Amino acid sequence: MSDKTINEYQQVMQRCKDVFAKKTRDYGTAWRILRLPSITDQIFIKAQRIRSIQEKGTQKVADDITGEFVGIINYCLMALIQMELPADAPMEIPYEELEKYYDQEVTKTLDLQINKNHDYGEAWRDMRVSSMTDIILMKLYRTKQIEDNQGVTLISEGVDANYRDMINYSVFCLIKLWL
Repeated sequence: MSDKTINEYQQVMQRCKDVFAKKTRDYGTAWRILRLPSITDQIFIKAQRIRSIQEKGTQKVADDITGEFVGIINYCLMALIQMELPADAPMEIPYEELEKYYDQEVTKTLDLQINKNHDYGEAWRDMRVSSMTDIILMKLYRTKQIEDNQGVTLISEGVDANYRDMINYSVFCLIKLWL
């Protein structure tokens, strides 16, 4: 992955983290009540709205699709954090503690993308945002199926890999839309 891509990736993730920090200060960690399938459904709602707007070419709610991609990233990170937290973790977690988990998951996801970009090159730069939206939706359907199978897979990666892929495709969409 080029230094340019890493820089762009980090810029996008900083904007996402800023939103996450502000929402955590506004709402606390109310999202902790959500089970993983509920977080997956929240991500699905956002991806489906993006696709609907892309297909219709218009929207009736003012929030633009970039905010939905930010939401996908942050909900995926919430899911990954939920998976890492011990079962007895408190419902409310101070932002200073939560930030460590957020940063760890971002680092793991960026490391994965660096390795994938080595193998695939910068292929995503030639992809359409609408195609990446479809791939995110496909990853969501895969995640839902794995969840419905209680996490058991025969050959496939688990839900964590799908959340990381959804983060990375969303980051690429935001790079294309913002930078």
